[in-house]
Amino acid sequence: MAELNVPYRGHHVHLIETGSYESCSPAYLEINPGGTVPVLVHQGHPVYESHDQIVYLAEHAGDLGESLIPEDSAERKLMERWVDCASISGDPLSGLSQRAGHCIPGLTLPIFAAMVQYIPYKEILKGLLTHPNKERPLIFAVMKLRGQLGSLKIGKVKKLIDASRHHMSEHLDDLGAQLQSHGKSWVLGDAFTLADVSWVVILDRLVEVDWAGHFWGDGKREQVEAYWRRLQDRPSYREQVVAQRCDITLNGIADVAALKRSNAKYMARLIGE
Repeated sequence: MAELNVPYRGHHVHLIETGSYESCSPAYLEINPGGTVPVLVHQGHPVYESHDQIVYLAEHAGDLGESLIPEDSAERKLMERWVDCASISGDPLSGLSQRAGHCIPGLTLPIFAAMVQYIPYKEILKGLLTHPNKERPLIFAVMKLRGQLGSLKIGKVKKLIDASRHHMSEHLDDLGAQLQSHGKSWVLGDAFTLADVSWVVILDRLVEVDWAGHFWGDGKREQVEAYWRRLQDRPSYREQVVAQRCDITLNGIADVAALKRSNAKYMARLIGE
């Protein structure tokens, strides 16, 4: 919406890792029974999935919206492929090799383990009464009990991080190859499209959890690193991503980075050594 200069009324909705299960409140579930965020409501019509939301917005935003979607059918199909790769569709813990978006939940677990330390147990356990997926509050409760380092000793967590890290490397290799194939600024070339809107979220989350050094530091994937720098220069990113992080998120970012620098065992578990 910032890219399109679309006027809107925003409502901040907390997840448990940022403070409370506001996403499972009766008022929110009336709008989105799935309890997921974000949800877009336009003229009473809800759009639940983020990859559908960005297409919907572009198609309803006039000339500016049209600029984010290629006119050429082959280019549009290519854009849709990259949007799909960056999306979460269905079970987020499966299909890691098909979608980079599905790798993000696993790679985000370290920051969840850090952020949940700031959340009272009573708030976490409210999810057993309200969250559609009862496994999620249980995982957060165990993470709070085990702490940042102890959470990585959980077999299921370690296995998911390892698989997500492996497949994300493959997706970033594909992204680098796509950027190198034309030598232009954006995924499809000269034009900034919905493919880039999708991928800014993927790369930002990797940076939040301090994965950037692993995936594109020390000269690795130079095309991806340069692409990330260009994305950061966009006003929409600075205004609607960086400036919107809450205190618990900022604390989690700092805690993950600090523990990686100070604890070799933690770092080794993250990168699979």
